[in-house]
Amino acid sequence: MAFRPAAWPRKLRSQEWYGGSTKDTIYHRGWMKNQGYPDDMFDGRPVIGILNTWSDMTPCNGHLRELAEKVKAGIWEAGGFPMEVPVFSASENTFRPTAMMFRNLAALSIEEQIRGQPMDGCVLMVGCDKTTPSLLMAAASCDLPSIVVTGGPMLNGWFQGERVGAGTHLWRFSEAVKAGEMTQDEFLDAEAAVTRSSGTCNTMGTASSMASMSEALGMALSGNAAIPAVDSRRGVMAQLSGRRIVQMVKDDLKPSDILTRDAFENAIRTNGAVGGSTNTVVHMLAIAGRVGVDITLDDWDRCGRDIATIVNLQPSGKYLMEEFFYAGGLPVVLKRLAEGGKLHRDALTVSGRSIWDEVKDAKNWNEDVILPLDRALTQTGGIAVLKGNLAPNGAILKPSAASPHLMQHRGRAVVFEDIDDYKARIEDDALDIDETCIMVLKNCGPKGYPGMAEVGNMGLPPKVLKKGIKDMIRISDARMSGTAYGTVILHTAPEAAAGGPLAVVQTGDMIEVDVENRRLHLDISDAELAERLARWVPTHDRPDSGYAWLHQSHVEGADTGADLDFLKGCRGAPVGRDSH
Repeated sequence: MAFRPAAWPRKLRSQEWYGGSTKDTIYHRGWMKNQGYPDDMFDGRPVIGILNTWSDMTPCNGHLRELAEKVKAGIWEAGGFPMEVPVFSASENTFRPTAMMFRNLAALSIEEQIRGQPMDGCVLMVGCDKTTPSLLMAAASCDLPSIVVTGGPMLNGWFQGERVGAGTHLWRFSEAVKAGEMTQDEFLDAEAAVTRSSGTCNTMGTASSMASMSEALGMALSGNAAIPAVDSRRGVMAQLSGRRIVQMVKDDLKPSDILTRDAFENAIRTNGAVGGSTNTVVHMLAIAGRVGVDITLDDWDRCGRDIATIVNLQPSGKYLMEEFFYAGGLPVVLKRLAEGGKLHRDALTVSGRSIWDEVKDAKNWNEDVILPLDRALTQTGGIAVLKGNLAPNGAILKPSAASPHLMQHRGRAVVFEDIDDYKARIEDDALDIDETCIMVLKNCGPKGYPGMAEVGNMGLPPKVLKKGIKDMIRISDARMSGTAYGTVILHTAPEAAAGGPLAVVQTGDMIEVDVENRRLHLDISDAELAERLARWVPTHDRPDSGYAWLHQSHVEGADTGADLDFLKGCRGAPVGRDSH
């Protein structure tokens, strides 16, 4: 059914605070006037909250303070009343134990900021990995008209004549140092080359993947995902988004109108086509849970299994986001999916138009960056969902970043009980491990770390690296950085800290991995597995932090989005009528 804009003018939510002549409205309006706003600013024009995740401690979003001025300009031009609101900024670069633990706290706090303040619509200013899902989760919960403005990726890095991707080359250079292929001084020299401008990671890591997801979902204007942070066109996109949110409020175009099952299926297929991060799985499941759309891991496997990865970007490919933008960006990918019958063309976007109308005229300006199907990086991109007695609720793997020769493998488990155990033993030459083994890491899931840190892409033992081996199968209940690569099986559910089968894997057990048949099997009898599980006892202690305790007590599994159980569903943003 086509979207039908609401009649305009109508009474807006903000008028419950600012409209009329009661004691309460005079109180709200009068205090706002101490900033020099004239009377007619409160006459019923849409109040737009610019929810800004700028922070000096979130370097990916460090330029959003200036970008917000462009958003404000667009809102003023369209007859709206912009109000910038600093919100919780879960920085990937600084938060410990992991930014992921604070995604849900950010979503909770931002939801209440939307719910408790006089906003008619929201501009979601995002960039760093967890800021995009946390703001989308909050917006989906409150269901006020909302639009995503991404800060954009940084410019390409270059080192010794080589294109260098933020994050991806950190892992590669680190492994090269351990293998004796790079000196420590060279590693330090590379540091300045990796992140040379404002913006998020320039690979198809989590930040760029979630920017792509926002656009594929229809929650951002077409072309938003790939514009570099320092390109003048990023400012233009911000200003146009400011204009657009005002009309969205007038039309009452809400997230629930856009975030439909069709939209999520479009995004899942897009993730496969761009070689997106495994982190998008847990974030998209959480967003779907907030808006009330029943998306599961099975949908990820079904929708993504036959999608070719056609974007030649690191960590799966060669190029970086700067080239992706010059080649035409995400609209080209969406058009390619639509022409192949892999896109719901009628899905609505924040523009008020269908996604097909937005991308049908897109042109590919570089077929070495956005590849033709016959030269795809892999014909079966997407996210592979593996199940079996080791992962009854599922585990995931990114085929485009994995080694083909390891996609079907049987190996001996070498088990690390937690990340500290891994760090203590991995560089010991006496460790009984070779390239045929399967590395297993426990107690790093949503409850176990706590927070589900990006430690799943465990570095290989130096004794293996020195043999020239670049990849081994790794299995854990953790996540991995979207900039990382390798045959890494992640998000194993139920997690070890919740008593899942991963908790009772022992060194020496044989594990079978069969990606084609989606199988992950611990080669012991059902009786032996049941006996081990019956003997298992939890090992994690109650955290000292109040929020960490709340998180550990209420977080759900990775297979459903790792959200807090009491935050599921679209609860709306009722107007609060307070008295003084």
